Amino acid sequence: MRGDNYLHKGRRKQLVEYLFSKGITDAKVLQAIGSVPRHLFMESIFEDFAYEDRAFPIAASQTISHPSTVAEQSSLLKVEENQKILEIGTGSGYQTCVLMAMKAQVYTIERQKDLYDFSLKIFKKLNVSPKFQSFGDGFVGLPSFAPFDRIIVTCGAESLPVQLLKQLKVGGFMVIPLGPEDNQILTRFYKKDETSFEKEEFGLCKFVPMLKNVNL
Repeated sequence: MRGDNYLHKGRRKQLVEYLFSKGITDAKVLQAIGSVPRHLFMESIFEDFAYEDRAFPIAASQTISHPSTVAEQSSLLKVEENQKILEIGTGSGYQTCVLMAMKAQVYTIERQKDLYDFSLKIFKKLNVSPKFQSFGDGFVGLPSFAPFDRIIVTCGAESLPVQLLKQLKVGGFMVIPLGPEDNQILTRFYKKDETSFEKEEFGLCKFVPMLKNVNL
C-alpha cells in the first residue's frame, strides 16, 4: 500500500512555498494543500511529479488539476469553517479533500462512475468523508440539500448553470470556469439577493467540459 512519507511531506512544503510565491496568500488554503497527500490521488507512475504544478490524467479521460488551480479556486471561494459547500465534479477527490481540510462541510457530485468509485476508495483510505457524496448530474446539483454557502464547479460550463445559482445562499459565492472550451474564464458570482448577482472574472483557465447526465 502506498503511504505518505517524509519525502512527500517535504515536497508538499516546497509546493506551498511555490504557491505563496505565485500570490496564493490564504493561510487556510496553503495549510490544506500542505496537508493533503496529492500523490495518492493519481497513478503511481506520476508519483515523483505529484507536487509539481502540473495536471495529470486520471480515469475516464479526466484530469487532476494543477495545484495552483485548486489553490486559486479554493481562495476565491473565501471558505469559512463549517460552511456548506457544493462541489460539482468530485473527480479524483483531491479538491474535495482540500476543502475538507479547510473544515468545510462538502457535498460533492460526480457523473463519471469510474471516478465516483475511485473517490470512494481514496476517502476511505484517508479516513475522511464528505458530508454527502453523490453519483449524478452536476447540472442538477443537490437541490434537496440547498441552500449552500459556497458552490465550486471543477469543470468548464459553456453557459451559466442557472439551476446551480438557485441553490446558492444569499451572500454566497459560486466559482466556475465559464465559456467555450477554448476560451474559458474563471468566474465568481456573489448572490446579492434572490434575483441579483455580482460577477467577477479572474482570467483564462482550462478545464475539462461540464457534461450532462451520468456516464456508467
